Amino acid sequence: MNDRAVSLLEQYEIEVSRTWKGRGAILCDSDRGLLILKEYCGPADKIKFQDLYLRHLQESGAVRAESILRTREDEMIVYDQDRTPYIVKTYFDGRECSHRDMRECRQAVAVMARLHEASDLSAYGELQEQPVFVIEKEYEKHNRELKKVRKFLWEKSQKTDFEIYLMKHYDYFMNNALQITDELRYDAYEDDPYEFSVVCHGDYQYHNILMTEDGEALINFEKCVRDYPVRDLYLFMRKLLEKNNWSQTLGDMLIESYNKIRGLTKRDYRQLYYRLAYPEKFWKIANFYYNSGKAWIPGRNMEKMEKLFAQERDKQLFLETIFHI
Repeated sequence: MNDRAVSLLEQYEIEVSRTWKGRGAILCDSDRGLLILKEYCGPADKIKFQDLYLRHLQESGAVRAESILRTREDEMIVYDQDRTPYIVKTYFDGRECSHRDMRECRQAVAVMARLHEASDLSAYGELQEQPVFVIEKEYEKHNRELKKVRKFLWEKSQKTDFEIYLMKHYDYFMNNALQITDELRYDAYEDDPYEFSVVCHGDYQYHNILMTEDGEALINFEKCVRDYPVRDLYLFMRKLLEKNNWSQTLGDMLIESYNKIRGLTKRDYRQLYYRLAYPEKFWKIANFYYNSGKAWIPGRNMEKMEKLFAQERDKQLFLETIFHI
């Protein structure tokens, strides 16, 4: 981060005693406690919704979450000389949730359930104006991108080892993506997603859950969105399950931790199944390959693809067992 960004702190009604660099940000000791100055990567028109949501969470007292500071001019976004947007938020003295510590992972899921309990925004008309995320539209977009990559690979005359391996398994994952999208589209006719009154964190993974002396604290709400509450559960579970070869014991444990605080409905279970079943990791690998320079393909791509295929049987067994397919 450009050190000149520190001068942006002068626009706030705060007294800063010291600053130091963090991961892509600047941390500050101030008379308002620990703060963080970081580049804002979200849409400019979404910051109001994010702020309203965070203030609602603070009023509820259900979870500890960051808050956005306003400048002397009552602005939430400030710009440096290059018109790069920044925001200042409260921060917490702690460490990231450990994905290796199952006790902490269960605690993180319990915090997630409390977050969703506090995120019933039916009484908050202003927050209801935020658009609803529709997952089947997202998957339709992914599928179009997958078809584009497949066409490119078929037409490429000389293929690398990675491209040959990718093509070998492409039809399996592509057909899986199309089938899940069709089932999800058919299932969606039963529901009206625009009735949703729940806001999800949007990026609920262990990097954004801090373990502090006063308990867990949530940060980085830039991707908060109205969606099925299982959006957060899906992301947290998928990250852990991929690291643990789709352990059925782990999956049961995480779902149980959520259910103890906020019971999942039949609709939630269906949505969780579809999101876990869709081959999102394959789409990410293929999309990253297509949008990067193809003259040199990192060996890490091949490792990811090989691991993905090696885990596929465990993943399908997990889905069959957990969701009784």
